[in-house]
Amino acid sequence: MNLDNQETDLVFSIMRDLTGAFDQVEVRQRVGTKLLELLKADYFASYIWDEDRQEFVSCVQINMSDDNLRSYESYFQFRDPITPTLQKRRKATPVSEIMRHDKLVRTEFYNDFLAQDGLCFGLNFFAYDRGDNIGDLRIWRGADREDFSQRDAEIVDAIGPSLVNALIRARAQETSMPSLRFVQIADALDFTRREAEVADLLVTGLSDDEICQKLGFSKPTLRSHISAIFRKSGLNRRTQLAQFLAEQNHHL
Repeated sequence: MNLDNQETDLVFSIMRDLTGAFDQVEVRQRVGTKLLELLKADYFASYIWDEDRQEFVSCVQINMSDDNLRSYESYFQFRDPITPTLQKRRKATPVSEIMRHDKLVRTEFYNDFLAQDGLCFGLNFFAYDRGDNIGDLRIWRGADREDFSQRDAEIVDAIGPSLVNALIRARAQETSMPSLRFVQIADALDFTRREAEVADLLVTGLSDDEICQKLGFSKPTLRSHISAIFRKSGLNRRTQLAQFLAEQNHHL
């Protein structure tokens, strides 16, 4: 993926922000502002999924009306034909990839919510920590723009791991809990992103069935990831993974 000079500068600027000591609201606000410029987009919103309440909370928005977003929070999120599917994705996804635009524009969700603020073409990314959705990026263009491309999705995906790390740090600061996760040291261990996600769930004591349910894959796939985790880390038991992470947290 080739970037021009302006795009490169913006990506580096986003990465610098994602290493800063910001709370989770400011992290999403800063990233959203620069993503609009980077992707030549017009609107941005970001939520955090509340598992207990089964709804999106803690909105951050750019160029959207508060009244319209309140209607989303109270009504439209429970009648949303696209976000539940997008939320299951582990990568940045144009909305048109999961629902054709000509079908979307015929929905109540589009006409009575999205179109009220001028939103037309969307791209979403959902950040996960240990299988939990800890924040999202919802980027939209108006009707006078083109739909998002696969290249746009790849740019957001490249930023994704750093966003996850920044949100983990911000949440840890707010709860005074140790912040380190395997997703943050994946490169040092040569873990893939999915292997790091699995390793983070292994140390929580979840069963294999629970891990498969959280991450959406089969037991053979899980066993393959676990084998790779043990081989790359030089460890051979789940308790050793937990001890290793605890030792790394101790040195923070």
